[in-house]
Amino acid sequence: MNKAYLPFIALILTLISACTFVEKIRDGDTAFERKQYAVAIPMLKKDYDKTKSRVEKGKKAYLIGECYQNLDQLSSAISWYKQAYDNSYGVDALKGYAYALKQSEQYVEAKEAFKNLGLEIGSPYEYRREIQSCDKAIAWQEAQKDGQYLVQSLAFNGKNSDYSPSLYGDGQLVFTSDRSGTQGDDDYAWTNRNFSDLFMADLNSNIVQPFSEKINSPHNEGSVAFNSTFDVMVFTRCFNQDKYADNYCQLMMSEKTEEEWSNPKILDFTKEKINYMHPSLSEDGNFLFFSSDNPEGWGGYDIYVSERTPDGWGEPEMLSRSINTIGNDRFPTIDKDTLYFSSDHHQGMGGLDIFKSYRTSSNQWTIAKNLKAPINSGNDDFGLVINRKFASDGKVLQEGYFSSSRISGSGSDDIYRFEKRIPPPPPPVEVVDTTEITPPEIVYQLILEGYILEKIYQQANNPNSKVLGRKPLAGATVNINSGKDSQNIKVDENGFFSIEMETNSDYNFLASNPGFLNNSNRFSTKGIAQDPNSPIQKFEIEIVLDKIFKDQEIRLDNIYYDFSKADIRQDAEPTLNALATTLRQNPTIRIQLNSHTDCRGNNNFNEDLSQRRAQSAVDYLISLGISSERLAAKGYGENSPAMDCSCSTCSEEEHQNNRRTTFKIVE
Repeated sequence: MNKAYLPFIALILTLISACTFVEKIRDGDTAFERKQYAVAIPMLKKDYDKTKSRVEKGKKAYLIGECYQNLDQLSSAISWYKQAYDNSYGVDALKGYAYALKQSEQYVEAKEAFKNLGLEIGSPYEYRREIQSCDKAIAWQEAQKDGQYLVQSLAFNGKNSDYSPSLYGDGQLVFTSDRSGTQGDDDYAWTNRNFSDLFMADLNSNIVQPFSEKINSPHNEGSVAFNSTFDVMVFTRCFNQDKYADNYCQLMMSEKTEEEWSNPKILDFTKEKINYMHPSLSEDGNFLFFSSDNPEGWGGYDIYVSERTPDGWGEPEMLSRSINTIGNDRFPTIDKDTLYFSSDHHQGMGGLDIFKSYRTSSNQWTIAKNLKAPINSGNDDFGLVINRKFASDGKVLQEGYFSSSRISGSGSDDIYRFEKRIPPPPPPVEVVDTTEITPPEIVYQLILEGYILEKIYQQANNPNSKVLGRKPLAGATVNINSGKDSQNIKVDENGFFSIEMETNSDYNFLASNPGFLNNSNRFSTKGIAQDPNSPIQKFEIEIVLDKIFKDQEIRLDNIYYDFSKADIRQDAEPTLNALATTLRQNPTIRIQLNSHTDCRGNNNFNEDLSQRRAQSAVDYLISLGISSERLAAKGYGENSPAMDCSCSTCSEEEHQNNRRTTFKIVE
């Protein structure tokens, strides 16, 4: 994901000033770990030139490529990823190379790299969507030569990030930026730039000034939406609400009284530990569209709508699968009955692409349509707004603004103006008398194509080794339940199955295969409109089955404990919730929860502490309804380290790897 979206995701880094980083950094690897990419590059290059080892050269070249990628210097990233791959760094280097080529719109080369990447990991399936999107992007770039769109970078764009435009007043644009003049004193550890604030630009003079001091704060302010009279605003603010939350983003509302905005308040429907962002208000101000990473959604970020009532904003409803995917669907803008939004999963040209969908009279949404080039590019394109006050001269149909991190920009993200021009008249065609011809009846179909997959491990028999990708699992069985009936079908040799779905229905899928854990997925056709322009609509789901490794410890990520304590922290709950789901889907298995400490401290104390931690995990699963007869707890203390190092010489990373919680299937 592009760095510009850091104001809208939970922070994972402690904010420390740039000078403090520079003082403590002594080598390129440390600089890279601290995400000080500009600092890391010269150090890593020096190490690359000095080392004689091909393996070490590959590692350094890969890190340099990653640095350039994160600094949006794609041509350098491509070069160093290739050097890393040529020095046998492996699939990570080839993957970085392929995606960097795609971002830089070298689609022919990217397509070839993705093909090689699929062969390298042993699964052409894994990158088939990327190959398809490269083919589409090439065709869309060729089609844009008709000149229907004119796209221009705005004059006030700077070297920093300027994004998420919103029309305001008469000839003004409010946008988000981390340019100088922001309220926050600290910098982002990732970008080493200012916190973001809202700014206002005059589109005639290009003069930019900070927005209201009542709105901008020392925290991150993000995307903003106004009602049609510009006296109500909803915007994003990201800030720390407790010691584990880092920064979570909330939707804030403020109302204008006379010439000043009121102190903003968080909208009532927001919940803890969930990000809410990218607001858009309907023309009458009664409907609020936004994106959120609510875990009850379809995956990643989804788009929701809330209706304003006399009692406040109602409980949000998630939009249909015409719009929301298992990826990230964000930056909604409602323009009458058209919704513009960005997605990284609907097939596009790379990164986030801008799509549109129409709302029907029955409040359903048509299939999302890609706006194609030149609105979209190989990088991230998002935050499109339509200027309804635009006065057409008879040659232009539409004017609007959007933000993009495309390679031709002057900063990390820039704001662009676009015109959609009236196309030239089509060539004359022979008129055929059709008065006696009855038009064929439109047959609507909703087709779901599914794939059952298994993971490809770097070490085939080690579930704790790196996952390189997925490949089709032939012969698996899928139970399909729509509430009305249930059926079992067997997938083909490509792990594939297909069904025709009914409208306004929920579907649940449970996949199974001998030697693998069951897993499930779901799909809903509720809210999907029948579109005469696309009568046959196809959707896709994937279900990944985990191979059963009996009596072999499998590490549970993100299980952390406070120092010398055994309580389950809130940030560990999602991992244990997922384990509980797996146990429900596989009612015949029994597991043992294991806890390990590092070697520091008294051995007896470590054994006792690890036993209490393992039992806490078991107790938490029991609280979720898992039978105690299916669970056991075992604390190993420091007696079974994952890393082969003596205690006095273990690095902090090795100590962390030894402090772990695992489970193993015992029956």
